Amino acid sequence: MRDMTTKLDDTFRCSLHGAGMALLAFLTLVTVPLAAQDRLQSMPGYERYREMAPQISRSVVSGAIRAAWAEDGESFRYAVAGATYRFDIATGTSSVDPPPARRNTGPLGGRGGGGRARGRQFAEAESPDGTYRAFYRDRNLYVSRADGTDERAITTDGSADDRIKYGTASWVYGEELDQVTAMWWSPDGSKLAYYRFDENPVPDFFIETDQTAVQTSLDIEAYPKAGVDNPIVDLFVYDVSAGSATRIDVREGRPFTDDVVGHYVYHVGWSPDGSEITFNRTNRRQNIMEFTACGPDTGDCRVVVREEWPASWTMNSPYMRYLDDGERFIWMSERNGFRNFYLYRFSGELLATLTDHDFEVGNVVRVDEDEGVLHYMARSGDNYMKMQLHRAELDGSGDERLTDPAFNHTVTFSPNGEHFVDIAETHDQPPTSVLRDRQGRQVAEIATSDLSRFEELGFNRVEMFTFTAEDGVTELHGMLH
Repeated sequence: MRDMTTKLDDTFRCSLHGAGMALLAFLTLVTVPLAAQDRLQSMPGYERYREMAPQISRSVVSGAIRAAWAEDGESFRYAVAGATYRFDIATGTSSVDPPPARRNTGPLGGRGGGGRARGRQFAEAESPDGTYRAFYRDRNLYVSRADGTDERAITTDGSADDRIKYGTASWVYGEELDQVTAMWWSPDGSKLAYYRFDENPVPDFFIETDQTAVQTSLDIEAYPKAGVDNPIVDLFVYDVSAGSATRIDVREGRPFTDDVVGHYVYHVGWSPDGSEITFNRTNRRQNIMEFTACGPDTGDCRVVVREEWPASWTMNSPYMRYLDDGERFIWMSERNGFRNFYLYRFSGELLATLTDHDFEVGNVVRVDEDEGVLHYMARSGDNYMKMQLHRAELDGSGDERLTDPAFNHTVTFSPNGEHFVDIAETHDQPPTSVLRDRQGRQVAEIATSDLSRFEELGFNRVEMFTFTAEDGVTELHGMLH
């Protein structure tokens, strides 16, 4: 084991890994508790650290660029060391390209107002065509014209006394399930789906606030701790023209229990054609998850995809992407023990296993439906930390890795799919940005990192090490900063 105390008298070990060259000093005081900071100040080498720390971030000129592609995919803009350039693919050259003048968007910078507190949902939603506005007020849901006229109450029985609320969610949904919305317009704006929560089974949790003020306040929240009952969730769909609502049978007639699939209902949306409302539902243990579609007029539901992992839990919200035809979608699953991609029809038919790896896939980079090609990232480098670009056919055939497994890669495709910018780096080798064609062949080197100041200051690079887990077989990786 390296003696970290004496190491402070030597140089600093800095990471060259990560977009933007985030250099990490061996000690980062902002992440250390105050009591620990007091101890650090008495350690040998602390004054040397204070002297050198401000120079760390300036000691490297990063070769990692952020490519902004032109719409035709024939050029891209990027910045290096404060200067902006444009690379032209036809000529294979870069030229200085001053950034466009910034528009004066006013004090808000073009951003909309409103927001949400932690664990809460947005309190209003505008219909896709901009005609209507749905909004939450005092535990009930309302709809009006976009200008605020013709207001009508969709629900009226929501109240604190009855512990019922509509158009918002219980705390657990925002905090644990990342549910930031609670009302959803259909694509044509004719229907509005919304939550109903019954919090009668849930004990209240009390937090005294404003404790530094003369008079304190009490924040009361229905909050289920482990082992106590959860709120009862339901979905409704309101037909704007008919002025009536339909209850969605999210549990298909079964009672609300810990074991029922439909104990949690979240990730709510609409099918691309607006014919069905969709959501994910799980049991309380969350080892069964179903992607479900329901008729907004009947409330009847069907299971599109079911995931089950009895020994532990399933992913709450797997990656999902509809294809342009609105009938097929790419689905991420851990059903074989690793994250892989599958192609489904919205009817529930499995069309293809797109990837079948014993390593994890990452994000989808690009889908070319005309050519039937998927580009995606995966942890297939010479260790699991090094992301790689892969190409596969949409029928599941022809999977190939397009990048060097010795490096971690970050890629940005051109809009036409003919080229991509590849940023390659490791824990101890700084980023290099390269232009490649769609087969992964190098076209041009765009930018490299300058470490001259880093080396001059005597900083040391991060060291990687491996060790075997307790099972005596599994190899684990670590890094010494």
